[in-house]
Formats: sequence, structure tokens, C-alpha cells
Amino acid sequence: MDFRESEERQALREAVAALGAKYGVPYMREKTRAGEKTHELWAEAGQLGYLGVNIPTEHGGGGGGIGDLAAVCEELGAAGCPLLLMVVSPAICGSIISRYGTDDQRKRWLPPIADGSYTMVFAITEPDAGSNAHLIATTGRRDGSDWVLRGQKVFISGVDEAQSVLVVARTEDARTGKLKPALYVVPTDAPGVTYQQIEMEIASPEKQFQLFFDDVRLPADALVGDEDAGLLQLFAGLNPERIMAAAFALGIARLALDKAVDYAKTRTVFKQPIGAHQAIAHPLAQCKIELEQAKLMTQKAAWVYDSGDDMAAGEAANMAKYAAGEAAVRIVDQAVQTHGGNGLTAEYGVGGLLAAVRATRIAPVSREMILNFVAMHTLGLPKSY
Repeated sequence: MDFRESEERQALREAVAALGAKYGVPYMREKTRAGEKTHELWAEAGQLGYLGVNIPTEHGGGGGGIGDLAAVCEELGAAGCPLLLMVVSPAICGSIISRYGTDDQRKRWLPPIADGSYTMVFAITEPDAGSNAHLIATTGRRDGSDWVLRGQKVFISGVDEAQSVLVVARTEDARTGKLKPALYVVPTDAPGVTYQQIEMEIASPEKQFQLFFDDVRLPADALVGDEDAGLLQLFAGLNPERIMAAAFALGIARLALDKAVDYAKTRTVFKQPIGAHQAIAHPLAQCKIELEQAKLMTQKAAWVYDSGDDMAAGEAANMAKYAAGEAAVRIVDQAVQTHGGNGLTAEYGVGGLLAAVRATRIAPVSREMILNFVAMHTLGLPKSY
């Protein structure tokens, strides 16, 4: 077993890190404060092939796996300019369409997703469903050859930047009368689609939205995959989502830890750098250990998913997301503490990470639901909900 990344993956990381350094924290801070988008970084990342590394070569991508895309996401985060929409457009939507889309759907959507000229976001969460996907009430019903979509979604990232949304809805099984999951590509400018921004405490160029579908009429080919595929095609996107969320958290954690270590080396109090004191050094060392553990779990999850073992990927992806989120929260907190009062100033750029990294414990799946999953599916304990 070789724990070293391939030379190609290492070269990819170096190239993406160089792109991230070109933009960095000042760029992201300026865009966030001005209420602007990171279109320049997104476009350049797409032109360089970084957004589509996981998409098949025959559809304009790099032909790699989710591990390659996760490496891109992590390196941009570590450079101080994470791109949240990487988690949804190429990772979730790109993975689902690559696996379950028709030839026409792949030809239509994958090349522009890969080069960044087309953004597709993902909508599953609903106000009354929360973590219980069985309570999803958005429904698609047949009307002749068309579909008619009705319902609402909440906490949907980047709707204002997207041309379409991959919506998780439910269709009625004619045989049983029960509802089952189905996926539809819905243009954001389709008649009957409206959205409203949710005011968040987190400062980010990417915004969160409520989405409303009021009898939105869709053509037959808006349905991605078979309407009988159910949860299988859904988790083809949710497992990459968890892996990418872990990579997103790891990137922020690396940024915070690097800042804390640099400060501990240079900040002198009582005639020596504060990093010489174990009260500072030991917590930072612990952070590094936890970061590496989470990174290994994330790489394992990506490897399992890319190998095609969907059942094992679910377990590994959940564990990776849990480990990365927990580590990132502790690392950012320790980075702020290491800086003392400077940790809450804009100059040092760590205080602002607190709210953003805290979200990695909640989204896209909460730590509690991951613990439920591991308790039931890995340990074989009785279901608690």
C-alpha cells in the first residue's frame, strides 16, 4: 500500500497552489466586502482545466477522479480563495450526469461545466425535511411528455450564479402510489422559478437562497437518470459532496494552521518567540496531527469512490467529512487563540474563518447524522431515528 499521491496529483496540487497564490486572501476579502463574485478566479480555473479534472475526457474534462477535484478544492482553500461552487457544479452535478445522464445530456452539460462556462447548482434541502430526505415534498408529475415541478428548497448555494439547478424531487410510483426520488435539471430562468436570498452571518461571495417551483414545466429530457433508480443515482452525487466538503474544510484548516505557525515563529514575548512555549507549540502540533489524519481519511474516501465501490464510499465519505470538519473547527479556533487579540483583527485574517469553518460541522450533512450513520451501518447498532 502506497500512501504517496501520484506524481500527476502532486503536479496538479502545485499548479493549483500557484493559481491560488495569484489571487489569495486579499482577492477573496475584496470580493466579499464589495459583494462581488469570484468570476475571474472561476473562469481561469476552468480555462486551465482544474474545474473539470473529474469529468471524462470525451466530454471535455481531465478524465481523473473525485480525488483530483478534491485536491484542487483543498489547494485553493489553503491559498485563501476557496470556491464553494466546486462542491456542487463539477462534483455533485458533474458526477451524477457523467454516470446517469443520457449521451445527449452528457454532451450538452458536461463540457461547459468542465470549462467553467456553465454552472449547475444542487437543490435537495427543504424547510420541513431537514436531514430526513424521505420527507422531501417537491414533486414532479407527468403531463403528457413533459414534467411539471412544484415545491420549494432552502439553503441552496449560488443560485444567482447558475444557469440551472439539479433538483431532487419525488415522483409517484404508478404501481405502489409511493413517492420516490428523481432528479431534474431546471433552468434558473424557467417560468415559475423564483428565488430569495437568505441573509447569513457568514461572509462569502457565494450566497444562500430559498427556491420556489410553481408548476414549472420541463421537457422530458430534464429528468436525469431513470425515474426508478431512486437513491442509487442520488448518492452518486452525495458521496462526492461529502468528500469535497472535507477537502473544503481541509483547505481552510491548512490556511489557518500556516498562519498560526508563522505567527508563533515570529511573535516575540519575554525575549523569545511564543512558539518556543509548550502552551503554544503543543496545541499546534496536535492540530497538525489531526489535520493529517483527516486528510488521509479524505484521500481514502476519494479512492474508494473512484474505485466504484458505492457502499464502502458512503461510509468513508461520511467519516472523512466528520474528521475534516471537526479538525478544521479546532484548528481555526487554535489559530485565533495563538494570535491572541490579533486573531480577531482583519489584518491577520483568521478571525473571519470562524463562522465559515463552523459550517463544515453542519453542512452538507450534520455531524450528528454522520454519527447516526456510523453507529447503524458500521457498528450495527439499532436505528435511533
